[in-house]
Amino acid sequence: MRAALITTLTGPDAVEVRDVPDPVPQPGQVVVDVEFAGVVFPDLLQTRGEYQLRPELPFTPGWEVAGVVREDAGGFRAGDRVAAMPVIGGFAQTVAVDADMVFPLPDEVPFDKGAALPLNYLTMHFALTRRARLETGETVLVHGAAGGVGTAACQLAAAYGARVIAVVSTPDKGEVAGAAGADEVVPVDGFRDEVRRVTDGRGVDVVVDPVGGDRFTDSLRSLAREGRLVVLGFTGREIPTVKVNRLLLANTTVMGAASAEFWRTEPGYAGRQWRDLVPLMQSGAIDPPIGSVYALDQAAAAIREIDQRRAAGRVLIRVR
Repeated sequence: MRAALITTLTGPDAVEVRDVPDPVPQPGQVVVDVEFAGVVFPDLLQTRGEYQLRPELPFTPGWEVAGVVREDAGGFRAGDRVAAMPVIGGFAQTVAVDADMVFPLPDEVPFDKGAALPLNYLTMHFALTRRARLETGETVLVHGAAGGVGTAACQLAAAYGARVIAVVSTPDKGEVAGAAGADEVVPVDGFRDEVRRVTDGRGVDVVVDPVGGDRFTDSLRSLAREGRLVVLGFTGREIPTVKVNRLLLANTTVMGAASAEFWRTEPGYAGRQWRDLVPLMQSGAIDPPIGSVYALDQAAAAIREIDQRRAAGRVLIRVR
């Protein structure tokens, strides 16, 4: 089979596509013939050895896929349409995935959309429902709102009855965020003042922040009384620090949402999350926007688009 391989830890350009043996499933794994794979920020980090999971070189990246089950296993039947989170190995024509991380894909959801669902939407479900305890009628501020995590945050928060304010860097990205359910779109430069204006000085109940960096303090200042700031990552490449006295001013909270670490300690939790999301997939309330689609031989270019922060909507690899 064909697969993309990270050969050295020097960035996206070190990704090569080669012929490799088909995977040999371990007990409890399901073999999936991949149609599409999603490209996510951890894939980029892995090309530089900057992610906490560091397999021995060379290895195939790829967190999320959609495709067809090859043979009966793990409660699935040959021919079942599925989405899955292999974490490693998704940029390949076939991948073996732990059964807990394989999810039935509704007939209404095409394979490209299916590949764009698992990591970001399950992460945001975890962040909004379990960590932030989002309630209907609250206001959510979303950073990086045109990216994969951001669009998932906009759609899920809107589906749960929240008002959504999206922070974006360009007008084109603002259109993506608006289409994903944002009620207001504000530019990253001066976003704190814009948040104050559109909320009549009250602030927001929840901030979703996958970016970090120098906007973090203004995010804290944008919180309403008892507001919650949810940290999901640092695509801005800078890990901010918190002056904790600031949390006392309005009884605010900063919390992490590390979904992958949680899934490792709670087998089956991701599957329960998926079942919660299926009705929203079937109704169209969550529908990942697709930005760019690359061939498998262009895997390096797909990851490079994430690296250059050009993505507006999801970046996918068409495997077959």
